[in-house]
Order: sequence, then structure tokens, then C-alpha cells
Amino acid sequence: MFYESFGAHVELRHLRYFVAVAEELHFGRAAELLRISQPPLSQQIQALEQELGVRLFDRTNRRVSLTDAGRLFLDETRRTLAQVDKSVDVVRRAEQGEIGELQVGFTSSAPFTSILPRAILAFRQAFPAVHLALQEMTSKQVIDAVQDETLQVGMIRPFALPPGLQTVELFSEPLVALMHTGHSLAEAGEEGLALAELADEPFVFFPRSYGTGLYDQLLNLARQAGFSPRIAQEANEALTIIGLVAAGLGVSVLPASFRRIRIDGVRFRTLSDQDATTAVWLVKRRQEQSPLAQAFMDLVTREALSGS
Repeated sequence: MFYESFGAHVELRHLRYFVAVAEELHFGRAAELLRISQPPLSQQIQALEQELGVRLFDRTNRRVSLTDAGRLFLDETRRTLAQVDKSVDVVRRAEQGEIGELQVGFTSSAPFTSILPRAILAFRQAFPAVHLALQEMTSKQVIDAVQDETLQVGMIRPFALPPGLQTVELFSEPLVALMHTGHSLAEAGEEGLALAELADEPFVFFPRSYGTGLYDQLLNLARQAGFSPRIAQEANEALTIIGLVAAGLGVSVLPASFRRIRIDGVRFRTLSDQDATTAVWLVKRRQEQSPLAQAFMDLVTREALSGS
């Protein structure tokens, strides 16, 4: 590594040799610290002075002292070497995944699970120098962003994946039916509700174009139950869907984690259908090499296992 501002042939070792002599003001002691013999050290200092065209030391048989130029050069050299050491440390820590930026996308339902908040907190504690850039997206948007490398990692609901991506299932959870508390099915016991019982109901749900994996899950479950859901009102956000159910505009189906939201006028009932579950997946590129991405996935996976 060379510093052109000092001349084409000034190397970092020349600078380190100079600082050692300048701090010891004795070539013999400096050579011992550097673990080299004294003659080569003297030759390197002379070569440095010749390259710079400046005398850095006054030498006599009794003592070595810095010239005025040498004192100024010592201050600058210390700063230069400190910056070099910092740069080396930054590169090594980046390679080990200890610093940098990680782009993570997640679906709107992810924060309502306990795993994502716990994982984010644990990641920030483990990697305080990493900027964690979180973006809320639909599952389709997350997949597209991971594929085009805008994101390194995503958290999605089950969705058809293009080639080149891979997933890790964090956990699965039941799907629940939502209805107004005045609905005739709202006051039933704690036993599960068959989706077929909602066949004639108007649904409040995401539009097909929104890109959520829950849309295909609802259609597949309804098909297995022998009907096609009549979506009377569309909304892009799960919170809006819950609010519209509270307003009596229809019923809906969402992951059970949304039970955490307490809105007056809404009753949640677990679906009894065999496949009435949904999952949360971590998704990344198969060729993703980022140590930060791997560290985040490992941590989130551990949090999922500890919370299961």
C-alpha cells in the first residue's frame, strides 16, 4: 500500500519505522521494538528522508532529535497510521458481519408476531454498528426486491417463489375468522369454526393485485370447503380490514397473530379446517454471501425456535 501524497515509494512500513524512531529517539531501541536490526532501520529512515527531500532527524554520536519538519511529519504520520488501522478494522469487521447495513423487508403482519420484534432487538444488541433498514412490503414486493438485490433478506407469508430464491420456515400459526360481535356465529363456543359456514357471507379482504400470499390461501381453503368467497370490500391493510369487519361490512380471514389487536366490535374464531394455517418464511437469494444477512437469518431462526 502506498500513499501518493508522500511520494510513489513511501510505504506504510517506512511510516511505522519513522514513528518508532521518533518516539524512542534512539535507533537501537526502535529497532528492538520493530524486531529488525539497526542498520536496515537507519537505511530505511535515510531512504524516507531522501524520498521526501526533508531531513527528519538531527543525529549526533550522543543523541537523536526531531527537526521541526520531523515534528510536523510525526503528527501527520500518526494520524495517517491511525486512519489506516481504522480502515483495516472496518474492512475486517465488515467481512465478519459486525458493521455495515442490512436491508430487510417484511409483510405488514410480521410485526404482530412476537418473533420479529424480539429478533430486531437481539440483532441490534449483537450488532450495534449495523444499520438495520426495515421496509414494510407485500410478500410479492419482498420477493421482487430480494431477487433484484434491493433487499438481502425478507419475511413473507407463503408465496410462489421464482428460481434462485430459498426460504426457511420460521413458524406456522392458525388462520382465524373475523366477524362483527353481533354476527350469528360470533357467540358460539370456543370450538373451531368451519370455513364452509361463511360461504354465504360477504368478505372483506385484500385485492388480488395487492400481492399477499394470504389471498391464494383463502381461495384454496374456500375451494376445499366447496365455495368461492364473495369479496364485497377490498382493503390493502390488515388493520383496515379489521376495522371494516368491526363496521359490519363483512367477515374476513387473517393469521391468528392479529388477535393481539384489540378492536371493539370484532370477534376472532379459529378455523377448524385441516389446512387452515399460514406460515412466516425467511427468504433470501441462494447465492447471497452477505455475512450480515446470514447473521440476521441465524438470529431470527433461533428466536423462532426459542418461541416455539
